[in-house]
Amino acid sequence: MNLAGLVEYDGTDFAGWATQPGRRTVEGTLSEALSTVLRQPVKMSVAGRTDAGVNASGQVVSFRADTELRPALVSYKTTAVLQKDVALRRCVAVPDEFDARRDARSRTYEYDLVNDEIRSPLKRHHAGYSPKRLDLDLLSRAGELVEGTHDFRAFTPQKSYHVRFERVVAASRWSRHDDLLRYSITADSFLYGMVRTLIGTMLEVASGKRDLAEFGQLLSGGRRSEAGPAVTSRGLTLVSVDYDYPALWRS
Repeated sequence: MNLAGLVEYDGTDFAGWATQPGRRTVEGTLSEALSTVLRQPVKMSVAGRTDAGVNASGQVVSFRADTELRPALVSYKTTAVLQKDVALRRCVAVPDEFDARRDARSRTYEYDLVNDEIRSPLKRHHAGYSPKRLDLDLLSRAGELVEGTHDFRAFTPQKSYHVRFERVVAASRWSRHDDLLRYSITADSFLYGMVRTLIGTMLEVASGKRDLAEFGQLLSGGRRSEAGPAVTSRGLTLVSVDYDYPALWRS
């Protein structure tokens, strides 16, 4: 049977999603747990290959399994053998043709940033930190410029595996919640490091180090050296993946 799973993890102690020899990864950890429960090798397709330190509350995987276990029991038993920083929150049967990566229509990430003179110990693993005075109006205007179809090559390493740098951004918004700034972005897909570099460059605009028009020009292509630094991966979370299929595990 073909199964889809909703995966949640704290990325702090993971070297990213993709399996890497000698390193702890979400894919390696979850595959091992599924193989133990299902008593067979498990190969997964994943909606988004998150980088080291990035969290997920809405990651989606799909995999095939020859089992008589109910999908809900697969998620329960798998989570029981996983360490506390990762869980298979939901598991459902899906049509044979469903593929978590190929069929994803969009992905949404959120980034939290503590913007206060005093750092927050409670948020240190799940939010970036900037004591600088930031202009929320400029930040919001920069976020709005990101919406639409753009060439994002300036926001990913110069040497990368990407051959297509155009992405379609459906939503890009900043909001403030007391001392916490939150950035939300939805796109068809993302380049390596794209979200964190976009954020770092927008923060330069908001702090007066970079002109808004200059930021806008980078959305038509450019060199990585022309954009700002990438923010830390803590604070970045993959919150949802959308499909044309029915609501999967959502009631």
